[in-house]
Amino acid sequence: MQHKSIESLLFEANKEIERLSFDDSMKIINNQHTVIIDVREESEVNNLGIIKNAIHVPRGLLEFTLIPNSPKNPVQINDDTYILVYCAGGYRSALAAKTLKDLGFNNIFNLGGYNEWIENGGEIQA
Repeated sequence: MQHKSIESLLFEANKEIERLSFDDSMKIINNQHTVIIDVREESEVNNLGIIKNAIHVPRGLLEFTLIPNSPKNPVQINDDTYILVYCAGGYRSALAAKTLKDLGFNNIFNLGGYNEWIENGGEIQA
């Protein structure tokens, strides 16, 4: 079995998942049915807050929490939903977004990092 490095996993994820600029993310948020998913650890969310209207699903629980077109999802996600994933710096979100794509979700994007969002004037909630 061939082993992959974190660098190769990130390369694959970034090749398949578009990383959005702040402006592009705002265009999607303002014009599409969008779900924003925070994949950071609970302690990070508790200490720093969360992007306004985002849901928190830690990266390690994605596969157990989200199912394409399932009424059991914590929010409504259908084939037309745009899913924007973020973490602290954009690395875990790239891997998480790739995982969601592999699970069968459509319209998956890497929003990048929480600090980047704040630096660009994005709204948060405590």
